[in-house]
Amino acid sequence: MALDLVTPFTKVELEETVEETGRKQVGILGGNFNPVHNAHLVVADQVRQQLGLDEVLLMPEFIPPHVDKKETIDEKHRLNMLLLAINGIEGLDIETVELERKGISYTYDTMQLLTQANPDTDYYFIIGADMVEYLPKWHRIDDLVEMVQFVGVQRPKYKVGTSYPVIWVDVPLMDISSTTVRELIKVGHTPNFMLPQSVLAYIKKAGLYR
Repeated sequence: MALDLVTPFTKVELEETVEETGRKQVGILGGNFNPVHNAHLVVADQVRQQLGLDEVLLMPEFIPPHVDKKETIDEKHRLNMLLLAINGIEGLDIETVELERKGISYTYDTMQLLTQANPDTDYYFIIGADMVEYLPKWHRIDDLVEMVQFVGVQRPKYKVGTSYPVIWVDVPLMDISSTTVRELIKVGHTPNFMLPQSVLAYIKKAGLYR
């Protein structure tokens, strides 16, 4: 049976326009999203609401700088799953700049492109507590902290603490990972309630992670 795929690089345009005297407040949640799961969505939604952001954009990487690229499936599938996951959810959208640019997805390079293209926007880059520990090793981190405001969210088993300017947001702790989802599917189990049903149906239909 043919799989109905969403056209890659489709981005929903916002209906709202920025007032001449105001600035957009936009969150960015980057990741491999292989696949997107409910913990990703809870983080994006709760950060948006608690910080009063206009929107949060989920930004899939092309080649993650810290992940073995052999573990990454085609970006077409990852993007399709993201589009299904956020369908109908207020304030969430997708940013495809890293998929369009190709190559290794260094956050500094990406945010430089976005800030230059959107000078009326303040960006809030959302990361988990596990990534906060590695901020000193990020590519051009000193320049990056001048460009964006980092937002940290708690993750199970990780301690909070950094010398970099980070806004901490409390969200429900959900010990769900894409790795766990993939492993369950590989052994023939169904990861119910870990990811949206629309995404799970897509994975089954496309035969992913088997």
